Amino acid sequence: MLLTIRTTHQPATDLGFLLHKHPEHVHTREFPFGNATVFYPEATDEVCTAAVLLDVDPVGMVRGRGGKGGAEDQYVNDRPYVASSLLSVVLSRWFNSALGGRCERKADLAAADLPLEARLAAVPCRGGEAFLRALFEPLGYSVEATRHELDESMPALGPSRLFTVTLRATRRLSDLLTHLYVLIPVLDDQKHYWVGDDEVEKLLRHGEGWLERHPSRDVIVSRYLVHQRGLVRDAIARLTTEEQPEEEVAAVQKDEQEASIERTISLNERRLDVVCDVLKASGASRVLDLGCGEGKLPRRLLADHQFAEIVGMDVSGRALDLAESRLKLDRLAPKQRERIRLLHGSLMYRDTRLSGFHAASVVEVIEHLDQPRLRAFERVLFESARPGTVALTTPNAEYNVKWPSLPAGKFRHQDHRFEWNRAEFQGWASDVASRFGYVVRFLPVGDEDDQVGPPTQMAVFVQAPAAEARREVAERDRGGVEPREDQG
Repeated sequence: MLLTIRTTHQPATDLGFLLHKHPEHVHTREFPFGNATVFYPEATDEVCTAAVLLDVDPVGMVRGRGGKGGAEDQYVNDRPYVASSLLSVVLSRWFNSALGGRCERKADLAAADLPLEARLAAVPCRGGEAFLRALFEPLGYSVEATRHELDESMPALGPSRLFTVTLRATRRLSDLLTHLYVLIPVLDDQKHYWVGDDEVEKLLRHGEGWLERHPSRDVIVSRYLVHQRGLVRDAIARLTTEEQPEEEVAAVQKDEQEASIERTISLNERRLDVVCDVLKASGASRVLDLGCGEGKLPRRLLADHQFAEIVGMDVSGRALDLAESRLKLDRLAPKQRERIRLLHGSLMYRDTRLSGFHAASVVEVIEHLDQPRLRAFERVLFESARPGTVALTTPNAEYNVKWPSLPAGKFRHQDHRFEWNRAEFQGWASDVASRFGYVVRFLPVGDEDDQVGPPTQMAVFVQAPAAEARREVAERDRGGVEPREDQG
């Protein structure tokens, strides 16, 4: 496989400094899967091209795989000549300094935008030219792609999935190498090595500053992590949290706005009182607080020894940091510390960490979800996690007229996607209970007005005995083993 990088920055031979490979020498290094060679087919002050040639040893690859796959697949495949994760490994191990933008002798040049052209002689692209362009053009590259026929002597076979690709842009060399490192395996949609938790860290590190804003972010993450759902879920949740830190600050400000509206009746305190009462009455000892925010409810639960295990989860890393600080986790006695955990995660994805709990609280969360995300949340909570009891609260839109500071037609929180009246909420909750095998009852939270009802409405879902019996029978039939949701 062959990658060339060309520049017309003058003196062009400075490319050798940035790559830490002298243009007058041929550089060779051995890797477990073959030998890599760096050489310069042209090196003048006007133009300089560095070529990375990777000579893959198919037999060595098979030995490294432990003989996995059929005999033909082991020896007859495209790995020796197409750009793949093998090339990404060479970039990360042999061009580590250039990838990180480090060059002691030419530090200013390493930080400068240069006219660059990268050419991949053969790269597989599952998704065709449109997908290839969707990956690189949002990053500022002009893309030239030539698709190859399966067999030029037999045009009826049609085109292959292989392209010769040329990328041109004026940017830092480290940016170009980083984009190639991440996106080459994405184009190929496979990797030659085992993918685990450390790959998430690599992706976040190399994707910092561009991946979180990329319009194809989710598919990049999924392909890079070879579609392992647990890893993909974790990476996307962390990217979503980290992409705009200022948005988290804004969210806190919006929360303060909502709290200021409700402060006159101490609604949040009363809401937490009612939720605690429901959880305690359920007899639960293992409890989830989904969308735990700054940890106000977990702090209350921690004071009651009925709750032997308390888990708070939130998508906001900043909120979890605040929760850890306010709960003083580092100062708790060991037995107290063992009772509580904080998890970083999204309510949009099934998560095996949420299974097996007796009860869950969802306090003022659902109104922040648009319709598709609300549907995903329903399945995550009521179909996958399936706690025995769920205490869920949301604003009562009818009560908004009672606050003079809230303009007509406005929501209590700028980030609310909806605020339901009592009939709408009860209709939604009854439908959810029916679909997922729960029974539901409704409780008012706060002083109830004769005309508009309470300021907050609560639904308490409890697993229907018949539904639970059917579930136990199904588990016995399949040997008590739940289907695995991911390989992460």
